[in-house]
Amino acid sequence: MTEPRFAGKVAFVTGSGSGIGRATAIAFAAEGATVVLADIDTSGNEETARLVSGHGGKVLALKCDVTSSQEIQAAVEQAVQEFGRLDIAFNNAGIEQPPAALVDISEDQWARLLDVNLRSAFLCMKYQIPAMLKSGGGSIVNTSSGAGVIGISGQAAYVAAKHGLIGLTKSTALDYASQGIRVNAICPGIIETPMMDRFSGGTPEGRERVIGQEPVGRMGKPEEIASAVLWLSSDLGSFATGHAMVIDGGQTVGI
Repeated sequence: MTEPRFAGKVAFVTGSGSGIGRATAIAFAAEGATVVLADIDTSGNEETARLVSGHGGKVLALKCDVTSSQEIQAAVEQAVQEFGRLDIAFNNAGIEQPPAALVDISEDQWARLLDVNLRSAFLCMKYQIPAMLKSGGGSIVNTSSGAGVIGISGQAAYVAAKHGLIGLTKSTALDYASQGIRVNAICPGIIETPMMDRFSGGTPEGRERVIGQEPVGRMGKPEEIASAVLWLSSDLGSFATGHAMVIDGGQTVGI
């Protein structure tokens, strides 16, 4: 019988309480990983932990505000203390921007969007990388977006953060390539998640509007993004670093 590809590995997932984060945490567990769940949403995170446990994997659910250096540091340290190592990180936490032209974005909104969608990945990697170096290397995947490779009207703050995240990923990949740590990004398109429900307004008309941007004629599934994260995190993706993988149903191809 083939050993699960993440047997003996410890994966740290932020934004694990729903959507892509939840699907990826479950996928890691199904492939043999021990999973650390970090999310500010305790109820959602507990539900993810229950689902992960259903696959027989070890799991640790932690309440963590990814904009807090202290909370991220504590979460990473607790993960290592509990399981002895850190091999994989999926820095996925993020928030959406209500549509607004640039001059209508308040300074507080701008700061909040960049704090959650960009600065949090910097903080996570700042503490994850030393832990991975002690484990002999590892793989990090950051969640950017199709908005990380194109401009979108009414989304200046979100787009700025997601573009910045790709730059952060590429530079960090070069910093640690020779030390056995790979750093990549995924750029999902329109995915069936609670965030997309909020963005579309949750109405049939809103859903049709966003689906109309997808050449494949449907939203993506969180599990489809999870499969890409697992590939990037596995030995199958061992020669990939500094890459921003666009998985968007063709949304950005013609732009």
